Amino acid sequence: MKKILAALVLTGIIQTATVKAQNTQVNPYPKTISVSGSAELEIIPDEIYVQVDLREYEKKGSGKIDLETIKKNFLVACKTIGLPDSAISVASYNGYDRNYWLIYKKKKNPDLIASITYQIKFNSVSKMDDLVKLLDDEATQNFTIVKTSHSKISDYRKALKIQAIKAAKDKATYLAESIGEKSGEAVTIEEPVESEIYPQPMYANTIMYKKATANESDPSDEGGQVDFQKIKLRFEVRAVFALK
Repeated sequence: MKKILAALVLTGIIQTATVKAQNTQVNPYPKTISVSGSAELEIIPDEIYVQVDLREYEKKGSGKIDLETIKKNFLVACKTIGLPDSAISVASYNGYDRNYWLIYKKKKNPDLIASITYQIKFNSVSKMDDLVKLLDDEATQNFTIVKTSHSKISDYRKALKIQAIKAAKDKATYLAESIGEKSGEAVTIEEPVESEIYPQPMYANTIMYKKATANESDPSDEGGQVDFQKIKLRFEVRAVFALK
């Protein structure tokens, strides 16, 4: 019985000592400095997404120009300027060959108008200008720039995040030195806050676009260059460094 009591007392002493040791554990980072770092970059878009709305129309002396003819001419124009098939997709379709409701309605009213919307991905403004020059003004109802991006946007994001954390480290170094301290290892690093500003669509109508790109001062120049607003990337990171 005495042995059991002695063992219990010894266990209690060990546990008490362990708790005290835990409570008195030294903070490995008694002094820290909290800073932020940022990095930004402006890049010219090399992915320009455009939606083109095409619609049947009546041509004087020729009757209705049907959607199949319009589609064929449009795709020929795309091929003429060197656009690959992968850059062309159908965004929406309201045509008699795929819409049962319209098939039914056209039987009663052949004058119903069919339409189609394509989405095109361009890699330059000049290529976009080339297609605009070949479009059928009567069939083309809209030419809308819906989005711009860059093919290496992920690489730019990664590089900027690295620059942002390096900027935070540099800031911690010179701020610490200003008070006679030295910055040490990183204690915490917060994921950068992402801030991206993309250009707004510029032209929503083919006729407007043609007027905007026409160079009236030089009749030999059928079209000019339109400069896109650059994509602005900005990342801000917050970090805590030990002081020593």
